[in-house]
Amino acid sequence: MSQRVFITGGASGLGRELALIYARAGARVCIGDVHEARGQETQRELTLAGASDARFIPCNVTIDDDVQHVAETLSEDWGGLDVLINNAGVAGAGAIEDVSISDWNWIIDINLLGVVRGCKVFTPIFKRQGNGHIVNIASMAGLLDVPRMASYNVTKAAVVALSTTLEQELMEHGVKVSVVCPSFFQTNLEETMRSTDPGLKKMMNKLLASGKLSAEQVAQIIVDGVREGKVHILPHASGAKLWRAKRYLPHVLYSKMFQKSMQRMKPRSAR
Repeated sequence: MSQRVFITGGASGLGRELALIYARAGARVCIGDVHEARGQETQRELTLAGASDARFIPCNVTIDDDVQHVAETLSEDWGGLDVLINNAGVAGAGAIEDVSISDWNWIIDINLLGVVRGCKVFTPIFKRQGNGHIVNIASMAGLLDVPRMASYNVTKAAVVALSTTLEQELMEHGVKVSVVCPSFFQTNLEETMRSTDPGLKKMMNKLLASGKLSAEQVAQIIVDGVREGKVHILPHASGAKLWRAKRYLPHVLYSKMFQKSMQRMKPRSAR
């Protein structure tokens, strides 16, 4: 029987690439997204790619009923789900004194509570099945300490904590959990980015564009990691190296290493 996969934010960027990989393997793939035109176009692409069943269901991860509707629909039509990928997310940047509380609420509702909603709604299905895999897309920003991106870092760090907590909580029910922490790669995250500093947004655009891995390559690493049952999936070797340094080196040494790494990543015009 073909795998059953649901991906939030699946109409573009990393979510779309993940959907296409599963479609090429003949999986049943459903994408949820707030962009209806993109969602319908991606659904057509998934069918052409070989999905045994390709679906698009409009879904805003900040709305409880939207996520619940997807779960009920897939339970009824597919009899359950094998892989849930909580991918929908946005970016925010700015100094702590400049970012408004409304922007904090906005990013928390999508990046953190959107993931919580997906986990909360689909976990009962996985428990009834006695199997399933939750994949939460976080970021290296959730493991490291990128300055002037506190709101983004905090939401992604929370997704890491949520994921490792659920990995322990759900293992007795046969449910696996993975958390993905990529560094910069070529995607469309900048479309939704809110920043108090135009210079920060410009720098972020350049960093994303200069990523050494494409969204398709990152997606393939994720799919391979899920198949292997990895808890932490770190697509970028440089990011994994910094994370290990943070965990094992004295803070003063890690801090120097991190600052040098940040300087190397900055586009020349931003230095």
